[in-house]
Amino acid sequence: MDHDLDKFPLLSYVLHQHDSNLHAPPSMAAQETLLPSFPLLSDPQIMSSLTQSIPKTITQTLFVFNSLGSRPDPLAVSSARSKIAQIMDSLSPEEAAKETEIYAGVVRLDEVHDSYEKKLKDIEEELSRVYATEVESLLRSGEEVNEEVVAVLKAAESGEINERIDLSGQELKLLPEAFWKVVGLVYLNLSGNDLTVIPEAISKLKKLEELDVSSNSLESLPDSIGMLLNLRILNVNGNNLTALPESIAHCRSLVELDASYNNLTTLPTNIGYGLQNLERLSIQLNKLRYFPGSISEMYNLKYLDAHMNEIHGIPNSIGRLTKLEVLNLSSNFSNLMGVPDTITDLTNLRELDLSNNQIQAIPDSFYRLRKLEKLNLDQNPLEIPSQEVASQGAEAVREFMKKRWGELMAEQQQRIGVEAERHGNETGWVYWGTSMVTNLVSGVTQTIGFGGASSDGGDKKPGDSYFYHQI
Repeated sequence: MDHDLDKFPLLSYVLHQHDSNLHAPPSMAAQETLLPSFPLLSDPQIMSSLTQSIPKTITQTLFVFNSLGSRPDPLAVSSARSKIAQIMDSLSPEEAAKETEIYAGVVRLDEVHDSYEKKLKDIEEELSRVYATEVESLLRSGEEVNEEVVAVLKAAESGEINERIDLSGQELKLLPEAFWKVVGLVYLNLSGNDLTVIPEAISKLKKLEELDVSSNSLESLPDSIGMLLNLRILNVNGNNLTALPESIAHCRSLVELDASYNNLTTLPTNIGYGLQNLERLSIQLNKLRYFPGSISEMYNLKYLDAHMNEIHGIPNSIGRLTKLEVLNLSSNFSNLMGVPDTITDLTNLRELDLSNNQIQAIPDSFYRLRKLEKLNLDQNPLEIPSQEVASQGAEAVREFMKKRWGELMAEQQQRIGVEAERHGNETGWVYWGTSMVTNLVSGVTQTIGFGGASSDGGDKKPGDSYFYHQI
């Protein structure tokens, strides 16, 4: 077994690939730090060059290194050096040689360790240089467009200031380390490549405001993305993401986030608490079932597109997104069976798409959406309003629901009058007034078929209802 080769993960990896029977693979911890920095290690040409770069004496070097055993404790080495100095000052050379023999052995062992570790470190650094050379060679070969990549890398290496880099559609499979030296970068477009990983080192781009990594093959985003505190626009659509890191909530400057066309099943639970400056959220064509409760904290949200998901319910707290202008919840098919009446608190809403769901009724207070210009209720089993009314557009639906609201209120007032006459005293008025409130909230709303699933869980309290506040 190779001794302590985790200090030299690239060497350990290459040796294992060259002869897996003789050399053990790096530990999982070493591999986790190695592969993001050297993502093209599986390339046959690169691995061949790395293998050929290993000195032929490596077997002998490792044999001696493994034979040395553990390196002496630094404190023991320091103590041994002090003892030797004290003895040399107090005894003759002959006597001192005998007395210091045991301490000198500790120092010599440490020096031998140091010598062999230096040899292995030199090999590790040489392998790193070979890897960088081979990667640059791959970038240069075959494709003229890669000359643009090489030019960017050279500018980065020379320390040249560059605020904008567009390397979209360059068939990149990795991001060379030189990228992270462009510390003044404000705009980075890497869309339409073959990237499978974004290194943690992206956190070095402290000034980055816009990042586009759409249309790649990313399966995850690095946790360090949360350190991009100046990031305003993030586009990760068209990848293979199953989740967004919780750390994305630290990107408090974000105003646009596009995570559409992925495989997301959930959103970070704290996303709304952090992204309170977000204005556009595009999460369509994923596999989302619910919104996190914190989404209602996105007070500046103006655009929310969540069509073609598996949404089962809308939180009652959605009504707090009072700046929302466009809301698309279409094509959640059999999963979305209703919307809460708090949706009518979105008084700035201009466009609402609820098509291709299983909605039977919309809230009676729908007439409150006075700014609504575009409404799509197609492909729903609608009863209230009818399909005929719904097909006439937002204004017709608003007028229908306003008339219905008036009829409901008149009916309830008539019922109160009849019951008050029957009881004929103040107690009766109080009793039947309370009954009317309960009936409006829990009876009318439920008997008309509304009350679809809500991700808040449980039945809504009367105090949450617009009916309740009106009465």
